[in-house]
Amino acid sequence: MLTGRNILLGISGGIAAYKTPQLVRLLKKSGADVQVLATTSALKFVSELSLATVSNRPVLTGIFTADTEGEYTRHISLGEWADAFVIAPATANTLARLATGLCDDMLSLCFLTLRPDKPVLIAPAMDGHMYNSLSVQRNLSTLAEEGCRILEPESGSLASGQCGLGRMPEPETIFEALAGMLATPEKSALNGKTVVVTAGPTREKIDGVRFLSNYSSGKMGFAIAADAARRGAVVRLVTGPVNLPTPPGVERIDVESAEQMLAAARPLFDDCDLFIGAAAVADYRPEASVEGKIKKKDAEMEIRLVRNPDILAEFATNRKPGQLAVGFALETAGGIDYARKKLTDKQLDLIAFNIYNGHTSGFEVDTNVLTLLGRDGSVTELPLLSKEKAAAKLLDAVETILPR
Repeated sequence: MLTGRNILLGISGGIAAYKTPQLVRLLKKSGADVQVLATTSALKFVSELSLATVSNRPVLTGIFTADTEGEYTRHISLGEWADAFVIAPATANTLARLATGLCDDMLSLCFLTLRPDKPVLIAPAMDGHMYNSLSVQRNLSTLAEEGCRILEPESGSLASGQCGLGRMPEPETIFEALAGMLATPEKSALNGKTVVVTAGPTREKIDGVRFLSNYSSGKMGFAIAADAARRGAVVRLVTGPVNLPTPPGVERIDVESAEQMLAAARPLFDDCDLFIGAAAVADYRPEASVEGKIKKKDAEMEIRLVRNPDILAEFATNRKPGQLAVGFALETAGGIDYARKKLTDKQLDLIAFNIYNGHTSGFEVDTNVLTLLGRDGSVTELPLLSKEKAAAKLLDAVETILPR
């Protein structure tokens, strides 16, 4: 995937540095040549010998070393040599130095000498309070405005013992993000198109502590969003409550209820080329919700439900010429005729029919079995695939009908 690519990997002094040999291994296995640039603090968390061994190159730290042959201008030659620069983990200190142009080690020097047309991927990692501080957010904004891609940290256990935002994404996630940046999306019909994807469940509030929902994990919608971004699309992902990291290159909007999802998606309708409704939107919501907690009584309780808005149908029936609408139809058995009816009634261009069995397809699993039904009467039956591969097959089908 990265054969012949030259990658600079900058490592700064955070606990997540211990994961970087695995990132180097992934890059090397994919065919890339990797030069590690580490701060002195980084080498307190990861062995220089480990990094040099997996990269098959000496680790560069300071500006001046005992080496010869172009050592004093190596930061210039590396800036020309590199096809991309990855900085992971990027600490608050490193972000501040990069944002202000300070250059007192090899990492910061090469950041300045990197050719302006080469991509930079930055993976911040630190305590969540540090990450959300005004100064760190200001520095991240500055770097993003200068063209750097910021890979948002994940939530989880932190070195401080707390749990929250700030974890460096796993090496596999960083690798996928870099591979997507170095891909050649010009071959895709989605390159440059704007895609809106809805994903995950919705929660319909009963009272302050209870809600109606479903078992959707959001994995299918997130896989579609990630693959669309890899193909060069501008992707906006409107998602219900899920425990998934934001795919690289995707703009994410978090909502809870069906009405909130519609309110977030509606302003995106006019400017999108493709709308994919992969969310499991609740069909009904309580007619009225209570702010506090409804107390248990001896008598039975009734909750009156009312219909939720149909987000996909609203887009499809009011869209402009050239815009495509794609939906999903999930049944527990059979139901392909229902999918065909849904395709017609909602005026969709393509619908993905899948059966929920709780083991290999549907909610909360990593695989799916889709049957793609086209407006033109076409039927494409896909085998059992990972949701990532199923998403790719779905977008392949979309590309064949996407207006050029």
